[in-house]
Amino acid sequence: MAERSTAAVDVADNSGEQPLTAKADQSTADGVAKNPERDTDSDEAQGSGGTEGPGRKASPPELHSGHKLARRYRLEECVTRLDGFSSWRAVDEKLRRAVGVHVLPADHARARSVLAAARSSALLGDPRFVQVLDAVEENDLVYVVHEWLPDAVELSALLAGGPLEPHDAYQMVSQVASAMAAAHREGLAHLRLNPNAVLRASTGQWRIRGLAVNAALRGISSETPQRTDTEAIGALLYAALTQRWPYENDAYGLSSLPKDIGLIAPDQVRAGVHRGLSELAMRALANDGATASRHEAPCTTPEELVKAIGEMPRIRPPEPAFTAPPEYQRTTYQQGTYGRQTPLPGATQPIVPPPPPLQSRTGKALKWAVSALLIAALGLGSWQLADALMDRADKSDDTNNTQTQDSGDKSPAKPVSDKPIAIRKARDFDPFSSDGSEKPGDIPKAYDNSPATYWQTDFYLSPKFGNLKSGVGIILDLGKTQHVGKVTVTFVGQTSVELRAAGVDASSQPTSFDAYDKVADGSGTTVVLKPDKALQSRYLLVWLTELPADTDGTWRGRVADIKVTS
Repeated sequence: MAERSTAAVDVADNSGEQPLTAKADQSTADGVAKNPERDTDSDEAQGSGGTEGPGRKASPPELHSGHKLARRYRLEECVTRLDGFSSWRAVDEKLRRAVGVHVLPADHARARSVLAAARSSALLGDPRFVQVLDAVEENDLVYVVHEWLPDAVELSALLAGGPLEPHDAYQMVSQVASAMAAAHREGLAHLRLNPNAVLRASTGQWRIRGLAVNAALRGISSETPQRTDTEAIGALLYAALTQRWPYENDAYGLSSLPKDIGLIAPDQVRAGVHRGLSELAMRALANDGATASRHEAPCTTPEELVKAIGEMPRIRPPEPAFTAPPEYQRTTYQQGTYGRQTPLPGATQPIVPPPPPLQSRTGKALKWAVSALLIAALGLGSWQLADALMDRADKSDDTNNTQTQDSGDKSPAKPVSDKPIAIRKARDFDPFSSDGSEKPGDIPKAYDNSPATYWQTDFYLSPKFGNLKSGVGIILDLGKTQHVGKVTVTFVGQTSVELRAAGVDASSQPTSFDAYDKVADGSGTTVVLKPDKALQSRYLLVWLTELPADTDGTWRGRVADIKVTS
């Protein structure tokens, strides 16, 4: 694929300058630089590299808090004013949610490229990126609306407390590299990947802000966009491992490397750095690969970086620290001295012997009386038990005789056996998505009697489908209305599932979720869904409600086998 970036359209060339992750320019943050959703860098930002129209420079639009765009987006707080544009935290009054907005004049030299970049980014629709929600030119203004993640934390803020643990750094570089590889396959580049553009959500997932748009706002372009983004990912990993910025100037709240020593491996900067991650950072950063002694090939594209990460041994999360319980303390009550005077320390207390057993005539008489009562009680109980058993036997004989006379030759009803019911057809069911489809080509693998094959869902950023919908499932067609005793579903990974059924009078397959009533639910890797009441139906819905974690930090459901029995 030709290395051409859609993030900068009709902007100046930046070739011949420093690496994008090392360049800096001055920006103002209007006193709110610590806002976790700011789109520019509070300490240093990369240079714009753009050009304005000949003989003029566009001025930022005169906006203020409370100003409303499109009679919908109410501006709340200015996050950044820089180079003719401003960025705001705003409220979408129609959907009642917080959003971010970039605003610049329609006659700004980069207005066209910003609109083009925003619309291209919106078409990608990858949930690993902060989504562009709207890109509009209206009333001499161009504005781009994007998601606002109030619970997300920037990488720069995380590094202020120290380097990341190896497992966290591994997850960060793995998720960022795979996301950028997917973006480049669609012809999109970022060109401004830095610790302020990478966010960790409350679910632990990493998301990338400003794909294509941030670079277009500043007029940044590159002849080798894949190499530029790969080097930026390497710088992020280097900073995560060492809490140092791998260039000569301080940036993003991080100290730079010592002067005149060049780029050295992270495990030479700080003790205890994971060796494999250190080599990976050098392969992404250094033009000639890692150090000469290791002879590792450099990674020049996000795709190559993803491959290199896949070849590494997986780094497991640290074991949770076990806190020893406090030493068990006996209380005065437990020691049997409640209400007694506490002995003085060091004083020896005399041991009180137990009272002797009753030896008098009264004591002997009492023991004989108790023994006689116990013997009488046992005898009475035994007689009552024998009498009850004999009555039950007589009643049983009478009942059998009556049944034989009334029933004649009729035999007792046989219990229902687990008779397999064939699944005639099946289809994916995704009523709460825009396209209404979820991997339809793999549906036959869910009931082919082979646990080695499976139907799988798309990936999501949380077990609850990234809060995008309530679930997804498979509709089973049994060919005709039949008595359903149970449905056994085998999953890959711990999965929560519901069994829903269409009414017995359904003449055709229902397409509405409300047409299927819930009859059973469960969770596990092999779940037996048995309705509480007798069920007769032709159409069953296996509805997944909570997904297991995948190996790449996302969540995905996999159905390996479905069996229906009467």
